[in-house]
Amino acid sequence: MRKVTLLLILPFIFHSCAKSPQLIKVSGSIFGTSFNIQYYDVEANNFQKEFDSLFYVINKSMSNYQVNSDISKINRNESTIVDAHFETVFKGAKTIYRQTEGVLDPTIGKLVNAWDFGSEKNKTTLDSIKIDSLMRFVGFNRVGLVDGKVKKHKEVFIDFNAIAKGYAVDVIALFLESRNIENYIVDIGGELRAKGYNVKKEKGWTVGIENPNFDGSQSFSKTMILENKALATSGTYRKFKIDENGNRYAHIIDTKTGYPTKTNVLGVSVIAENCMLADGYATAFQAMGVNKVSEFLLKHPELKAYLIFENEEKALETLVLNDFPLE
Repeated sequence: MRKVTLLLILPFIFHSCAKSPQLIKVSGSIFGTSFNIQYYDVEANNFQKEFDSLFYVINKSMSNYQVNSDISKINRNESTIVDAHFETVFKGAKTIYRQTEGVLDPTIGKLVNAWDFGSEKNKTTLDSIKIDSLMRFVGFNRVGLVDGKVKKHKEVFIDFNAIAKGYAVDVIALFLESRNIENYIVDIGGELRAKGYNVKKEKGWTVGIENPNFDGSQSFSKTMILENKALATSGTYRKFKIDENGNRYAHIIDTKTGYPTKTNVLGVSVIAENCMLADGYATAFQAMGVNKVSEFLLKHPELKAYLIFENEEKALETLVLNDFPLE
C-alpha cells in the first residue's frame, strides 16, 4: 500500500512545482514613436536592456535622423560597409519595389524632405522645376548592394522609413523567439507582430484597427485576432498638409511625379508573414488606390488587407481583401 500511495502523490508534487508563465510588459519611446512589448515568460525575464541594444543598432544602421548612421554616411557618399540589418531591409525594399512596379521607392527620400515630411527641412522654394530636378535621381533599380557596399549616383538619397520600423518589430520578435518565448505581441508605433496567444485571457492577441481621425485623436472601430502574423497600417490621417484651397495632401510622395499622393484611401492595414513586408506594402497600397490594390491582391494571396476610403460622396467605405480577419 505504501508504494501505491507514493505513486499517487508524486505526480501531484511535480505538478504543484511547475512555474506559471508571467506576463512581462516593456514600453518606451523609439523612432519618434512609442513601443509596447508584451510576452509570457516562466522565468519572468525583463529584456529591456536587450531591446534597447537592438534599437540602438537598428538606428545606427538605418536612421536618417542620426548624422553618423550608416545610411546617413551613404547619403553623403562616404565609403561604408553596411551591416546585416541594412542588407535585409535593402533586399526587402527591392522585392516590394519590383512587385509594386516602383510605387514603393526608397530613393524618393529627397522629395520627402523637399515637401517637409522627412528628416531634413526644406530651405528652398519648391516649384515644378525643383521637383523635376530631384526626380532625375529617383529609381531604386539604379541602386545596388555589392559586398556590403551601396552602389549609387552621388545625388541619390535613400530613405528606409517606410519599411525599417516594421523590420525593427521583426528583430524584437525574433529575439524573443530565440529566448524560447512562445506567446508575445510586439507593437512599435502601431506596427505589430504576434505569436501564440494571451495566456491570461486564454485567447489570441486582440488588436484594434484605427479610425481615420484627422484631429489627432485615436479610436478603434474594428478589432481582430492577430495569430502568428504581422500587421502594419498606413494612413493619410497621420501626416498630411492642407493647401490654401483646402485640399489635403498625403505624406506619401508619388514616386512617378514627385508630388504628394492624391488618394481617397485614408487607411490601409496589411497582414503579412513579417512586419517588414507588411509595413512596406501598407505604404505602397496607400499610394496605389482601391482598384489597383484589389487587382494586386488577386495575384498575392499571401497578403491580406483592409482599406478605409472616401467614396465619391465623401462618405467612408471599407473593403476587406483576401479574408482579412476582422471580428
